[in-house]
Amino acid sequence: MSESPEPPVSSAEGPTLAEAVAAHPFLQDMSASDLELLTQCATFANFREGEWIFREDDPANRFYLIQTGQVALQSNIRDRGRLLIEMLGPGDVLGWSWLFPPNYWRFDARATTPVDALFFHGTRLRAECESNHVFGFQLMKRMNKVIVERLQSERKRLVQLAESGQIEVETD
Repeated sequence: MSESPEPPVSSAEGPTLAEAVAAHPFLQDMSASDLELLTQCATFANFREGEWIFREDDPANRFYLIQTGQVALQSNIRDRGRLLIEMLGPGDVLGWSWLFPPNYWRFDARATTPVDALFFHGTRLRAECESNHVFGFQLMKRMNKVIVERLQSERKRLVQLAESGQIEVETD
């Protein structure tokens, strides 16, 4: 396992960090106090095309809200290479393994174009969720919605593969 890199900080002209946090669709309708708390745990991050954002089995201590660009979520298939799980883009959430022990990434994430994102310190947010249950509930509801949507997307993809004969289906 490698150490988790510190995210690069954006120096580009644009919205303030607080404005960018408040504008992201994932955080829509959060209270002003919750947005302030999130902003205290956030920074801007930029990734070059082809750059790894995180790697499977590395410590998961952060998550990202994608502002611009595309990110490939991939899984390693032993002796065969990487399998594309999903492409993520502007408005999407990247990473939820920071929430669940043992807090290691379950996939690889790589920028397929230049990416601008908001980086959130997951370890700090976990502590805030433990001490501020109202905030924690609001954040967990949003994360759970993302998780359910991704699981449903994968279920649909598996059904399509089965219907096309690309994977075997057990029959009674």
